Amino acid sequence: MARILLVDDDAAIVNALKEYLIAEGFDILSVSGQEQAKKALAAERFDMLLVDISLTDGDGFGVCKAAKEKKLPVIFLTASGEESSVVKGLDMGADDYIAKPFRPRELLSRIRNVLRHYTGSDSVVALGNVLVDTDKGSVTKAGAEVTLSALEYRLLLVLLNNRGRLLSRARLLEDIWDIAGDFVNDNTLTVYIKRLREKIEDDPQNPVIIRTVRGLGYRVD
Repeated sequence: MARILLVDDDAAIVNALKEYLIAEGFDILSVSGQEQAKKALAAERFDMLLVDISLTDGDGFGVCKAAKEKKLPVIFLTASGEESSVVKGLDMGADDYIAKPFRPRELLSRIRNVLRHYTGSDSVVALGNVLVDTDKGSVTKAGAEVTLSALEYRLLLVLLNNRGRLLSRARLLEDIWDIAGDFVNDNTLTVYIKRLREKIEDDPQNPVIIRTVRGLGYRVD
């Protein structure tokens, strides 16, 4: 279980994120200011820092520096219009940033991607004779390259990032909507599932990679 230090002085955001990330299997400690965060970093072990750039007590840059001294990955939470601050944070070694308001599932995806790089997890995921290289953004089947649209690839990544979990159609729609500039509705999702299966399954009529749980959703085991 990854342990995350969340630093933000907006109580509503903190409460919502804590509830969501704990439900996703993370251990979360939240503090509201720079000094509290530095003390927590000095006293306890964490796997990642999520920090708002603007804090009532100092700013997120000092916290980022303290985290980087411990070689922790850092994701900045930023308000819109803070481009110069974002650049400063990245120059300090921050690994990613996400602008408010954001969707929790998008943040979750970014957290998992950053942690995967730090834990040294293999970027190549095998699904039978299908190999997905998440670093290169490539998919091959039996050694031959599989060409996926941006939305098909995003759909595959969402399923991969939740291997073993049942994903409802509503959850999938929420995660992939408006990727590649396309509006995605329930009927469109059916079409993309069908197209993806045609490209990666040996027998699309009897899929073994993307399984249907009738009446509930889909799952990749």
